Order: sequence, then C-alpha cells, then structure tokens
Amino acid sequence: MIKLLIVDDSPLMRRLLTEIFAAAGDFEIEVARNGAEAIERIPNFAPDVVTLDIHMPGMDGLACLDQIMLIRPCPVVMVSSLTAEGADETLEAMALGAVDFIPKPRGSVSLEIDALAPALVEKVRAAAGARISRTTRLRDRVRARVEGTIPGSSSKARRAQPPSRLPMPRQVKGEGLVLVGSSTGGPPALDALLGPLPENFPWPIVIAQHMPASFTGPLARRLDRLSALNISEVTTAAPLLPGHAYIGRGDADLIISRRAGTLTALAAPASEDYFWHPSVDRLVTTAMRVVAPERLIGVLLTGMGADGAKAMSALKQNGGSTIAEAQETAIVWGMPGALVAAGGASIIAPLGRVASELMALLAE
Repeated sequence: MIKLLIVDDSPLMRRLLTEIFAAAGDFEIEVARNGAEAIERIPNFAPDVVTLDIHMPGMDGLACLDQIMLIRPCPVVMVSSLTAEGADETLEAMALGAVDFIPKPRGSVSLEIDALAPALVEKVRAAAGARISRTTRLRDRVRARVEGTIPGSSSKARRAQPPSRLPMPRQVKGEGLVLVGSSTGGPPALDALLGPLPENFPWPIVIAQHMPASFTGPLARRLDRLSALNISEVTTAAPLLPGHAYIGRGDADLIISRRAGTLTALAAPASEDYFWHPSVDRLVTTAMRVVAPERLIGVLLTGMGADGAKAMSALKQNGGSTIAEAQETAIVWGMPGALVAAGGASIIAPLGRVASELMALLAE
C-alpha cells in the first residue's frame, strides 16, 4: 500500500481526492486541513507521497513544502491552478523539491475531477516511487536538528551558488542540434543541464518538456534567468541559433524543419500518434529528417513513461549520439531507463555530469 497524505484546505477537495485514491485500491490515506497540520502528521504517518495545495491560509503550500524537505524529505505532488501565477508558484515548488504537479479543476470541481482522476492516480503512483536524494537540503536539516528548530520558509527557493560555466574545448564547426527530452522532475533537471553551459555554446538546444501550455512560457523565462544561454518558448517559427535553447510549447508538439535553408523549430498541433506532448519521439524523428544523425545529440532526462526512447535509439543506430540520465539521480527513471533498456544510450551519466558529457561529445 502507498501511504498518501492529502493536504488541502477545501473540504470538498479533500473528500473528492480521498474518494479517487480510495477507489484505486492501493492507497492508505490520511488528510490534513492546512500546512501546519500536515507538518504535525508527517513524522508519525511517514507518508510515501504527499499531495499539497499551494494556496492555503496560514502556512501556504510553499512554506509547508520547504519544511517537509527539512523534517522528512519525501515525494510531494503540488496541486496547482493552470494560470501564469500558478505556473510560477509550481516551478518555485519544484525548485524546493516537489517532484510533480496535478492541475486543480477550474470549472465544476466534482465533474471535472472525475475526468482528471486516471491521470491523478498515475502521477501520484509514479511520484510515490520517485527518488529523493538523501542530500536534499542536508545542510539545512542538520542545522535544524542541532538547533532544535525548523527555520521558516523564504518566499524564494533556496539555490546554491550559480554553477561555474564549462569552457568550450575548441571551435566546433558545422551545424548540429542538441535534442532534449524530460518529464516528471524535468524543470530542475533542465536547470542542472543548462546552467553550466557557456553563452557561446555552438549548437542550438531544443527541448521537449511534458507540461501544460500555461507552464512552458514561465519555465522558459525561469531557465533564461538562471542560464547564460538565451532561452525562449517556441510559439511561432523560430530560426535555431547557437547560444540559444528553445522550449516546446505545452499541449502541442515541437518539430524541426528547414525554411529557406535555415533550421527552424515549429509548434505543431499535438499528434494523436504520440501519447505525451510535446512529444520527444516526434521532435527527434523530425530532426533526423533534416539533419544528418551524426550531427545530432539526444539527451533524455528524468520522466515517467518511455517517450523519446524509440526515436533516440534510432538516432544512435544511425550514427548519432545519445545521453541518458543515470538511475542514481533521475527522479523517475522511466524515460532514460527505457532508452538504456533498448540499448539506445551512448552514454549513461548522473545529472551532475550530463553537461560535461555533452561538451565532451562536441569536442570529438
């Protein structure tokens, strides 16, 4: 049984979520009405996963998450509104340690949540098995235990010193693309990948991150602030330039084409041939049609499912290079694990080494 703690100030949401997960049959459920009550329940209940509303009176979801990561780090799934403000708060939560988020119903809650139920259960089950590093907030946890107090949360996620930039090993000639796929746990993984790259990185980087459309713009803006690269969301035809990274718009697909001889990224309607969107498989497949495989590097990071494994395996078979995030660091080793299982990974590396492995491939 999966031990689930539902934290929400709405009696209706607590009841509906409890009914959904009770019907799934493999959850042991407790509920908390607010962040303070959740913090009281966690030591004794020891949940495998927590669903946590962001907006609550008193201790809000971000403050509660901050303290969970100090007293007993465990997988947390945020309950978020699909708005620009909700996206910024959710990305902040993921920087603090949340592994995923589920959408809050926007219309008739009792009607809409029934349609969301299968996805909610799937996401929370996957989160329950997510890998939370034992070093997460280790210094803060040790200090809290020594001092006997839990420090209050700041409104901004704690972040280490900006990573040192990796130097370019030499001039890289010719066109090429880096194709990145990520899903559950992807935003902080993308930060770890893009943060060390220099501003003169020679190839454009094109990213398919599974997210709703209202989240990918804020994600691009957040990564742009944290990286030396120029990072933007693809909403119209975007010529691909060195030193730039491009985030596919959510709920659509991201494809590569040539326009007047220039490599271009395009947002395309989500294809029914692919389950996840933006589809990593579709991104890589379209890139291989217009760029020689040996001039492509695929990077598959943390994520639920197997999106990207098929196309990146084909990329490797045709002379391209691929990097799969290692199981030891992936929040969910579904996507990179599927690539490794298919024999499609040229390199398997922990997240902290993926950027340097990418730079080494460019130097070959």
